[in-house]
Amino acid sequence: MEQTFLQWLLCLTTMLCYQPTQAHLRVSPSSSQFFSWTPVSLSCGYNYSSAGWTLRRNTSKDTRAECVEWGKPVDSLCNISYIIPWDSGVYWCESRGGEPSRSLKIIVTDKPVILLSPVLPVMEGHDVSLHCQTKSHSSNHSADFYKDGSLIRTEPTGHMTIHRVTKSDEGLYKCNISSHGESPSSWIYITSAPTTTPSPRNSAPPSASATLQLVLHLVVFCPYCITTVLMVSLYRHRHTGTSLPISIATAPPNHANKGLVNKSDVVIDVTTEHHF
Repeated sequence: MEQTFLQWLLCLTTMLCYQPTQAHLRVSPSSSQFFSWTPVSLSCGYNYSSAGWTLRRNTSKDTRAECVEWGKPVDSLCNISYIIPWDSGVYWCESRGGEPSRSLKIIVTDKPVILLSPVLPVMEGHDVSLHCQTKSHSSNHSADFYKDGSLIRTEPTGHMTIHRVTKSDEGLYKCNISSHGESPSSWIYITSAPTTTPSPRNSAPPSASATLQLVLHLVVFCPYCITTVLMVSLYRHRHTGTSLPISIATAPPNHANKGLVNKSDVVIDVTTEHHF
């Protein structure tokens, strides 16, 4: 019975102390630019309402505002029925301890042209596709593509692919269709490709950010573990009280048969065992 109770407490402690270490904000449709009146959904990658993640944003109208203030929470999603220009801003996920995820910048415009570009960082060595789109979604428009204000090239179909990107491809991109106009500019982030994990002998000490993250998790969630340990300790002391075993030594049988019992012939040995 006691073993079952302790196993149940161990499972409860594990669930209380578990916390996803990182959330990744996702946007659907996956783009950094949108035309006005487009429906958009955002997610932290988990069921953030139960896992402790809060979806927030900073715009020209609000600061650190939660989804319930500007969207409609549905399961693990935050839906915006019709996005409009004042929804432009920076969006991110935040843990119970205040730890933020990578933020994403979303641009909403009334302009006739937008640049469809990756809203999430792109890993080195991957291809990046850019599309210059009009409000009418008509195709085969010749478009000029720019990086950091300089013309890269002109594509007759409005599509451009950058093959096997490197860090040097990171920057501010926009496009222009002469018969329609110019899109807003969006930053494309390039992340380094993962390196081979070094052997334990050559592994470097943890970074300061990783150490800080560990300390924050311990400060926030260790009280649950400490409480559980105290409960187990109290439970065990409650079921293990102080015992007082008593042994009585009597006189030999020959004295008892004679009916003569001397007080000195009866010895009562009381031993108290102290449990610490």
